[in-house]
Amino acid sequence: MSTFPKLLPDRSALFLDFDGTLADLASRPDAVKVHPDLVALLNSLQQRLDGALALITGRAREDLEPMLASPWPWPAAFEHGAVRLSYQGDTTTSRSHGLDRALAAAEHLVQRHGGLLLERKRTSISLHYRLAPSLGTLCADTLARAIANAPDLQLLHGKSVVEVKSINVSKGTAIEAFMQEAPFAGRMPVFAGDDVTDEAGFTVVQRLGGQGIKVGDGATRARHRCPSPEALRAWLADTLLTTPNTAP
Repeated sequence: MSTFPKLLPDRSALFLDFDGTLADLASRPDAVKVHPDLVALLNSLQQRLDGALALITGRAREDLEPMLASPWPWPAAFEHGAVRLSYQGDTTTSRSHGLDRALAAAEHLVQRHGGLLLERKRTSISLHYRLAPSLGTLCADTLARAIANAPDLQLLHGKSVVEVKSINVSKGTAIEAFMQEAPFAGRMPVFAGDDVTDEAGFTVVQRLGGQGIKVGDGATRARHRCPSPEALRAWLADTLLTTPNTAP
């Protein structure tokens, strides 16, 4: 595995995770601090790439808009790709069936145990245990049992979080959909992410001849790595100051 490229390759299509990638992780999702220059950086990158920039996140749009911008200005895939906003402004949503049982199980855990935080989204749920790490196994086992008879749902393990979502969508499928549309089609896909949930995205962009960038530590399929969100933001900012590079 190499460090990340000196420059963002010319004619790139840039896909970026949010938590742990553009912004540092925090004890609670609502405690994440956004760097004051981040929105301007994303806007400049989108202009530099002729629009070919999208955020690919497990967050709901309603959570990110207050942190970044409202009305929302960029193409994006929210909730791990279940809700996708195209460059043209069209929204597609993949509904999850059988989520009620998992939601009820998660709510029961939150009521019984301190330190747990439940995110209710339109198509998925996330149960955070960063403030109660000893409860991680209990959270995972409880949600796994709740979806045992729901074949279209899957359990994802992230950084101090377990999530239930549709098995038919992922960050990888979202990136594939973007790559079939203007202004992303015909470009080299580059995806930066930090967590297990980003691995599907790395697989897709590298299969399409692009580059996966793992932010931080941990095993990964990505062929490039950078140490932190701060380092990634600096690398992205450097692409705005340097002549475009056509080499990977």
